[in-house]
Amino acid sequence: MYRQFGKRLFDILFTILALCVFAPILGVIALLVRVNLGRPIFFSQKRPGLNEKLFTLYKFRTMAVAYDASGNLRPDAERLTSFGRFLRTVSLDELPELFNVLRGEMSIVGPRPLLIKYLGLYTAEQARRHEIKPGLTGWAQINGRNAIAWEGKFTLDVYYVDHMSFWLDISIIALTVWALFKRKGINQPGQATMKEFMGSGDRE
Repeated sequence: MYRQFGKRLFDILFTILALCVFAPILGVIALLVRVNLGRPIFFSQKRPGLNEKLFTLYKFRTMAVAYDASGNLRPDAERLTSFGRFLRTVSLDELPELFNVLRGEMSIVGPRPLLIKYLGLYTAEQARRHEIKPGLTGWAQINGRNAIAWEGKFTLDVYYVDHMSFWLDISIIALTVWALFKRKGINQPGQATMKEFMGSGDRE
């Protein structure tokens, strides 16, 4: 029952409440992004969601636009500003994803939406993370976030797919708040977030 109907209702009610609480913060962050990084204020990118259907993900921009001598965009870790790093540390850059939740493209809790280019690299078991909507936070985010290896992250994602429940969602949300205070697992050493996923087996 919760998987079919309750989770969407929970997402809507929680998101409306969150937007009421965070509306002033959203405005302040938008202004600070404009001052520190210029335009655009938002980072948008196509990501695979439920059943691998693509949607446009929105975040506050955290990186500067910088190119090397050859005209290539510099690595993420080099373009991530101190201001952007702060936004990522406390996950404030992800607040615009609340609008993705309202639109029904994401959920409050679920596997994080990853890059399109990873779709062909998942094993059949790992690909099951797309059986539900992606989330702002998830089981993997409170069990290591970006500090754990990709395979471990996907195992945690699939665990959530199989064990989704109202009380698990409440627990994940509460533990997410606690994890933000601890500020652990934000990135792997030398990376803005994690190393690129290169695959761990055939999808067949």
